[in-house]
Amino acid sequence: MKITLQQHKITSRLKDMSGRKKTNAAFTVRLALVVLIGIVPLSGCNKYLDQQPDNRTDLNTPDKVSQLLTSAYPDRDYITFCEAMSDNSADRGFPSKANLLPNENAFLYKDYTSTDDGSPDVYWNACYRAIAAANQALQVCNTAANPAQYSAYKGEALLARAYSHFMLVSLFAKTYNPVTATTDPGIPYITEPETVLLKKYDRKTVAYVYDMIEKDLLAGIPLINDNAYKVPAYRFTITAAHAFASRFYLFKQQYDKVIQQADLAIPTSAILGYLRPWNTVYLASSFNTVKAMYTKADQKANLLLATTESIWARGLSQDRYGLTYNIVSATLNHSIVVSGEWAPYQLQYGNQQLIVPKFLENFININTNTGNLYNYIPLLSAEEVLFNKAEANVATGNFADAITALNIYLSTRIKNYDPTTNLLTIDNALKFYNVTDTKAALTQTILDFKRVEFMQEGFRWFDILRYKIPVTHIDKDNNIIKLGPDDPRRVIQIPAPAQKTAGLTPNPR
Repeated sequence: MKITLQQHKITSRLKDMSGRKKTNAAFTVRLALVVLIGIVPLSGCNKYLDQQPDNRTDLNTPDKVSQLLTSAYPDRDYITFCEAMSDNSADRGFPSKANLLPNENAFLYKDYTSTDDGSPDVYWNACYRAIAAANQALQVCNTAANPAQYSAYKGEALLARAYSHFMLVSLFAKTYNPVTATTDPGIPYITEPETVLLKKYDRKTVAYVYDMIEKDLLAGIPLINDNAYKVPAYRFTITAAHAFASRFYLFKQQYDKVIQQADLAIPTSAILGYLRPWNTVYLASSFNTVKAMYTKADQKANLLLATTESIWARGLSQDRYGLTYNIVSATLNHSIVVSGEWAPYQLQYGNQQLIVPKFLENFININTNTGNLYNYIPLLSAEEVLFNKAEANVATGNFADAITALNIYLSTRIKNYDPTTNLLTIDNALKFYNVTDTKAALTQTILDFKRVEFMQEGFRWFDILRYKIPVTHIDKDNNIIKLGPDDPRRVIQIPAPAQKTAGLTPNPR
C-alpha cells in the first residue's frame, strides 16, 4: 500500500475572516495515528517519522503553534450519519445521489467500512488527526523556554483534545451511565505524540475517558485568552470553552456544574442577544440569504465553528433518507406546546426533499473540473447553552428558571410572538403532554424544542442516546428496523482498520 506524505502530517488550515481555507502549512505529527486510522506502514516508515519533511515546520514560535492548532478541530462532519440514524429521517422514496453509503447504512444501522465523507470511519479519523495536532502543540507548549508566551495555546490545545475525545466516546462507546461507566469500554485517550508504529491501544473505560476529558477541561479553561485569536469563532474562546463544559457535565449528569458552566458561558440575562433571530431577521430574509447567514462567524449564536470537508449541504436534497412531510408534521407543526407557529421554515425541492436553511454549499477548486466540497458546521451554539441550563434546572427542580429561559427562547422562534398568548407555563406543558409530572413535562418540552432547533444538524442523535429514545425506521422494501432503548447498534462500531492494527476490541453486536 502506498503511503503518501499527507498520511504522515497534519495540514494546518489557516483561515481568513470567512473561515475559508487560505494556506497550507504542514507540520510533522509523530504519533501512532497510523494505527488508529488504519494506515498500514511500509518498511522505512520508522525512519521517516524521525525526519522533518520541511525545514519550515519547526514549531519554534507561538504563532506557528497557533497555526498548527487550526488543525486541532475535526475537519469532517458527524451530521451525515447522526441525522440518518435519528428519528429525523425517513425514506423519501428516491435513489440517493450524494452520501449513498453513509446515508443508507446509517439509516439501516449497518456496520461498514468506508472512506466516504460523512461516514463514521472518516469522522473517527478526523478526530484522531485533530487530537494529534493538539498533542503536538502541547508538547511544544510544555517544553518551551518561555512557556508564558504559549499559555493561551496550551489552553486551546487541552480544550480541543478534550472535545475530540468527547465526541469519540459519545459515538463509539456507551453513553455515560454512573452505574456502568467504570466497566463500559471507552476509546483510546491519546495524550502525547508517538514515534512508535503499530502500537496497541487500550480502550480503558468510559469513566476513565470522562475523567481525562474533565482533567483537560479544568486545566485548559483558565488558560484560554480570546485575544490570542485572529478569528475567534473558529477557536476555543472562553465562551466556547464554558459552553462545551456545560455539555460535558450534562452528559455526566452533574447538573449543578451544568448550570455553573452555562452561566459562565452566557448568563441568562444576556442570552437573548446571542440567540438566532429566526422570527425577525431570518424570517424577513430569503431562503438562500439565511443559508449563507446561518454559519457565518459574525452570528453571535455560533460559539464555535468548524470548516469540514463535507457534502452534507448537497445531501440535504439528494439523500434518500432524510426529512419528510410526516416528520415535519410531527415536529415543527405539533411540538410548540404553546399556541403559535415556528418561524424556522423549509423549502421544497420536489417530492419530500425538505431543507431547513442552515448550510450553504462551499467549493474549493482544484482545477476547472474538480474540487472539494466543504461546509461550515456549528460545533457549539448559544441555543445549546440555553437548553443545557434549562434541562439542568429541571433536573434539580428549579422549574421557574427553566421556564424563564424557555420563554426567552420562544420569543425568538414563534412568528408574531406575543408574550401574553405565546407564554410557556407549567400548566400548558402538563396539558400538552397529558401528564401530571412537572419534571417529565418540562424535560419533554426541552427535547422537542431541541429537535426542532437542531433539525438537520445531527444533534438529535445525542438526545436519543442520553434518553434511550426508541427509533423506528422503514426501509425501501418496507422492512421495519426498530432501535430499542438498549440496542447495541446505538453504539457505532469501532472502525475495522483500528480493530485490526491497534488491537481495539469491537463493540458487541
